[in-house]
Amino acid sequence: MSCASNYYCSLLKLCCETQNQIQAKKLHCLIIKTIPNPETFLLNNLINAYSKLSNFTYARNVFDQIRQPNQFSWNIILSAYSKSGQLSKMHELFSRIPRRDGVSWNSVISGYVSHGSFYKALEAYNLMLKDRSMNLNRITFSTMLILSSDQGCIELGSQIHGQIVKFGFESYVFVGSPLVDMYSKAGLIYEAKRVFEGLAERNVVMYNTMIMGLLRCGMIEESEDLFHCMPDKDSISWTTMITGLTQNGLERGAVDLFRKMRSEDLAIDQFTFGSVLTACGGLVALREGKQIHAYVIRTDHMDNVFVGSALVDMYSKCRSIKYAESVFERMTQKNIVSWTAMVVGYGQNGYSEDAVWIFSEMQRKGIDPDDFTLGSVISSCANLASLEEGAQFHGLALVSGLISFITVSNALVTLYGKCGSIEESHQLFNEMNIRDEVSWTALVSGYAQFGKAKETIDLFEKMLANGLQPDGVTFIGVISACSRAGLVEKGYKYFESMVEEHGIMPLLDHYTCMIDLFSRAGQLEEAKNFIHKMPYRPDAIGWATLLSSCRNHSNMEIGQWAAESLLELEPQNPASYILLSSMYAAKGKWDKVAQLRRGMRDKGVRKEPGYSWIKFKNKVHIFSADDISSPYSDKIYAELEILNFKMVEEGYVPDMSSVLHDIDESEKIKMLNHHSEKLAIAFGLIFVPSGLPIRVVKNLRVCVDCHNATKFISKITEREILVRDAVRFHLFKEGTCSCGDFW
Repeated sequence: MSCASNYYCSLLKLCCETQNQIQAKKLHCLIIKTIPNPETFLLNNLINAYSKLSNFTYARNVFDQIRQPNQFSWNIILSAYSKSGQLSKMHELFSRIPRRDGVSWNSVISGYVSHGSFYKALEAYNLMLKDRSMNLNRITFSTMLILSSDQGCIELGSQIHGQIVKFGFESYVFVGSPLVDMYSKAGLIYEAKRVFEGLAERNVVMYNTMIMGLLRCGMIEESEDLFHCMPDKDSISWTTMITGLTQNGLERGAVDLFRKMRSEDLAIDQFTFGSVLTACGGLVALREGKQIHAYVIRTDHMDNVFVGSALVDMYSKCRSIKYAESVFERMTQKNIVSWTAMVVGYGQNGYSEDAVWIFSEMQRKGIDPDDFTLGSVISSCANLASLEEGAQFHGLALVSGLISFITVSNALVTLYGKCGSIEESHQLFNEMNIRDEVSWTALVSGYAQFGKAKETIDLFEKMLANGLQPDGVTFIGVISACSRAGLVEKGYKYFESMVEEHGIMPLLDHYTCMIDLFSRAGQLEEAKNFIHKMPYRPDAIGWATLLSSCRNHSNMEIGQWAAESLLELEPQNPASYILLSSMYAAKGKWDKVAQLRRGMRDKGVRKEPGYSWIKFKNKVHIFSADDISSPYSDKIYAELEILNFKMVEEGYVPDMSSVLHDIDESEKIKMLNHHSEKLAIAFGLIFVPSGLPIRVVKNLRVCVDCHNATKFISKITEREILVRDAVRFHLFKEGTCSCGDFW
């Protein structure tokens, strides 16, 4: 090799390192000018340089100019086509090569494997076996094992394993690692262990692969034993253990291991930080998460998009949304994972409007959502009961094709159910090609919120018949439905089946549903006995549920017990005062009502004001009782006067039990007429076009009088009125409500 050739080769190498294609072309010109007949060695280096600079046209032109290309020449251009995915050109060149060695075959097989041509790769491997078995090497077997693993084709992998043994490659660590990985991914962990233990020599990569396989199969103790027995550990070993512990729900162990890793003074990369921050989020360990955040800053990892996204997720799970926002805003680079973490974070922390806003901001930045992002923002719309925006995202799901993902479809089923469009929810459910437990639970819960007991129970039974396993949320839906319909025995049977048939331990929410089941049916003594048998005391919702039923069934004795228990648990909770007051008011004991009101005043307890709101032309109109702040107040009150007159003609009688004041009956009627939901409904009747349902949302439960009055309004006006209160949906139509008499 001449000095000039050596000099040019060094410069071409420098061009590759700096990715300077223009300079490489200038060197090519110099070679043509200064060397009449360049050596094959120099031309091979030129082909290699153009290949690394992704200029495959120039690389091929140089190759075609070589009069007698050697084996290296063929393999360089073949490898270039293989790595770039130009498989047809790779195949054409391979068919012309005078002699094929192991490098040639491996280039072709790798090209097919890397670019998804499974059968072509297998065909090339079989041809290689027939051509010359001496060309087989560890790279060939490793590539084929990776192919088998990625395709989940364990039968092919086992055959490759047999050939590895046949040709004497079983002792190679380079082959052993993908073998262990393949078997462990297929769940054949004992075959993986057999391969691992059969190797005379094991390097750190081999140990790491085996540990990862054990963790993947949930064999925590075995993985920890192997980890501690390793002669040498690198950063990947520690990160593998931390990640595996986190994925197996052992977040505390992951955080403790991270501390030990730091004491070993090992390099910590983005994957280590990502895993340990996920563990902190799972533990809701804000203090430790902040400490790791500080360490991230000290080690200059804050600009890493992977670490930044993990921090946003950690702070969101720790209910520190402001910290999550701060990290997100300071991120210099954001990808779909970062934006999704923020969308999910807002949704999980009750900031559903912000979740919708940040999703829109992401779209303005030109970032397309994935199924998880879109599913998350649809869930936020469901929490807001925002059907209009949710329907827009439904359109986006259809246009983008993301509707085919079960996460998106499940979110849409939930959306329409929570927005009161249960028919649309069921239609979407029927159109799904694949349904999982979440799909069924979403629809069961949707029907339960409507108080449609028969449909809820039928769906639940079909879910069981299809072999799907219900979870705690599913049982809350079906027991609640039984409660609405007064099906006490059936509800109690489902409650018992949770543990006996499905192995689900009831949570406090399930016990609260059972209190509601007995109480709503008037079985207050049974509810009291059930509470005494509970493994823990009811929460505020449980006591308020019992107290509310005591008011409805005029049971003063149990009502006082429930009220005292609620006051003991939450002295500042106004529910006990309000419900007990209504019981005294119903019996005309106004001195007791006044005494309770004084007690509220002295303790600084305030009743939560009732609000109702209705959305019209992308604007939310909010009303409170006797509200005159709306610019349309005159029209609203005039509409109510007309409605009240017509309602009385139809037989409407105001329910005075909702008024806790010792005042004239005329004043009580006036107070009832101006409740917030009636104002919102009147607004809807004025502005929402006929033929469209009127949708009202209320922050508290609908009172008895408003519930009864809305039935009359729906009949008189021939309009569908959907009211979503703090507990469930009420669809009023033709003088009836979807929840029946057990609302």
